[in-house]
Amino acid sequence: MSNYKIILDEDALRSFIDWLPELQDGEAYYCCLFARKKYCKDIKYIKSDKCQMKRFTADKERLLHKIRQLECPIGSYVQRGGIEIPQEALALYISLNPRSYEKAARSNIIELVKLITKPYGNWNSHQVAMSHVQKAWSRKIYFDLDFDDVDFDSMKDQISSGINTDCLSVLNTRGGFHLLVNLKKINKEYSKTWYNFLTGLGPDVKGDNLIPVPGCHQGGFSPTLSSF
Repeated sequence: MSNYKIILDEDALRSFIDWLPELQDGEAYYCCLFARKKYCKDIKYIKSDKCQMKRFTADKERLLHKIRQLECPIGSYVQRGGIEIPQEALALYISLNPRSYEKAARSNIIELVKLITKPYGNWNSHQVAMSHVQKAWSRKIYFDLDFDDVDFDSMKDQISSGINTDCLSVLNTRGGFHLLVNLKKINKEYSKTWYNFLTGLGPDVKGDNLIPVPGCHQGGFSPTLSSF
């Protein structure tokens, strides 16, 4: 293998892109390629579990092309000091809810003004701007609950007892699953109870999260998306 492999199942990736909500003016999807220590224990030089290799924004039309551009020659992804990142450590993530360029621009301007009034502190204006895009959700269409080290089938009946399942999608990942709740499809009878019910099931992370991209590399695994 001469190039990194990011797309493992192109059909699954294309289906996921079709499934994503349509974007409105000024919106984009935010993606980030990480090297994760937990997927490759030998890379001890990574200080935290997630080391950011590349991040970008895209609309639905350009998303597949931009992901393909990540498949560069082996050795292109390096940690400080020129240490190469191995294939097995890589995992691609996406913001399921669209990001707002306008909202990001406002907060970015405020921070840049503060930064330039002080002595230079080793910041990068591009990275500052991208961080604000990551945080600037435009619309909360989905609520994500990330369950680690647990099998979806073992919780399926319990989950279905507290919410209408036609509002749910399931993303099976290397270490568990993500339960994706379409907020507009929650039945009225569950509108005041679903949140406490689902968060009470013990997800590790909940809310507006980055999720692994279906059909793409996640530490040697290809996540799959399905209806409940």
